[in-house]
Amino acid sequence: MDTVPVPAGHAQRSVLYGALVVGMLVAIVTAGWLFLSPSLLLQRPVAAATTKPAETTPPPPPPPVERAVNGRVLDAESGAPLAGASVWVGPTETRTDDEGRFTTEPLKPGASFLVKVPGYELRRLTADTDQVTVTLKPKVVRAAYLTYYGVADKGIRERVLELVARTELNAVVIDVKGDRGLIPYRTAVPLALEAGAQGPVIIKDFDGLMASLKARNVYTIARIVTFKDQVLAQHRRDWAVIDTRTGKPWLDNEKLAWVDPFREEVWDYAIAVAKEAVAKGFDEVQFDYVRFPTDGKLSAARYSKPNNAQTRVPAIAGFLAKARRELGPTGAFLAADVFGYTAFNDNDTDIGQRVEELALHLDYICPMVYPSGYHRGIPGVRNPVAQPYEIVKESVRLTRKRAATLTVQVRPWLQDFRDYAFDRRIFGVNEVRAQIRGARDGGAVGFMLWNPRNDYTGSALAPKATTTARANP
Repeated sequence: MDTVPVPAGHAQRSVLYGALVVGMLVAIVTAGWLFLSPSLLLQRPVAAATTKPAETTPPPPPPPVERAVNGRVLDAESGAPLAGASVWVGPTETRTDDEGRFTTEPLKPGASFLVKVPGYELRRLTADTDQVTVTLKPKVVRAAYLTYYGVADKGIRERVLELVARTELNAVVIDVKGDRGLIPYRTAVPLALEAGAQGPVIIKDFDGLMASLKARNVYTIARIVTFKDQVLAQHRRDWAVIDTRTGKPWLDNEKLAWVDPFREEVWDYAIAVAKEAVAKGFDEVQFDYVRFPTDGKLSAARYSKPNNAQTRVPAIAGFLAKARRELGPTGAFLAADVFGYTAFNDNDTDIGQRVEELALHLDYICPMVYPSGYHRGIPGVRNPVAQPYEIVKESVRLTRKRAATLTVQVRPWLQDFRDYAFDRRIFGVNEVRAQIRGARDGGAVGFMLWNPRNDYTGSALAPKATTTARANP
């Protein structure tokens, strides 16, 4: 059988197609080899990940290790251990043992804590080590009082500060909330503003005044009248002591209203005022009128709870306990004024003041040992104004005895004003000096002078040059 002849042109095209296919395969194989070649791979930009290590986030540092601080508190002069010293870490208070030793809760490095003992300077420390020895310098406070109006009067204020500069005095007590409930500087306490506690006296640069006192190394005490408060009682009558005859706030013999010592809202207000004072730089808060009323128609006074011997002391002590918890972390010392007769009376003197229960919460207990106030005398002393030394010494001694197991110190108020109860005698150099000696010999740590006109007997005071903290309390 004859074959069919193939045209020459068609044969040539088949050869060309084959060559083209082969060439394409060769190109593909070559490109693949070049792309996957290990030596060339290292030279390509895409290989940068193998030549430049990837950036990684370093692991976070371990959290600081919290450790308890173990320490010992000593008298800087004698080296003796200070038992019962307060160590505050935030809201937690720890007391030193008989050897002055303490252990805090676990603290972060650099955390702050403070150590204080009445009669010594405050120390603020940081937890830089887990072992520490804290030495405290003795601090004996001798003060004069500046009233609500006196502190605002430049002439009166400078007269008192001049006395502080040249005599043994080293402190001032300033009315922060006075007998009528008024505050002498621009307060930011909301309830004080609502009630109208911003009175006629406003010291514009009170912060400057405090800075000046600090520069002069003057110890500052904020006096806060607590339950005698005309302003708050009229603003919040539901918190006031009520007169059962009128349904209005009850008034004492000075025609001033009181707030109810049983009401915790009243406690919180006084503590808020105290906190603001501490923020302004006061070293100490001293609560006055921290008691139930003593004059006026007492039988007509109605409270939110029964007023009797079983309820009064817990109310006053409860307030001071809360004040200590709230103010302790600030570093401020806490004091309260009490009647002089509380040293002698086994009961609460019908005002809610018993030394044992109140002293438990205080750094300083401040009996008002004015001889004119002892209208019944004391055992062995029938005419108190004729024997001011004996009155002060015995009052201080008995107060200390009743608080002997506590770290609280006794710092009395002394009379530097004319007698009002016996023979109207002037209390001059001899009477003031006799009281200062009585305070010292009774075991007081310092004293405070009271004169309602801020006019003090400077010649009764030792000059600054001969004053020592230890020898002349």
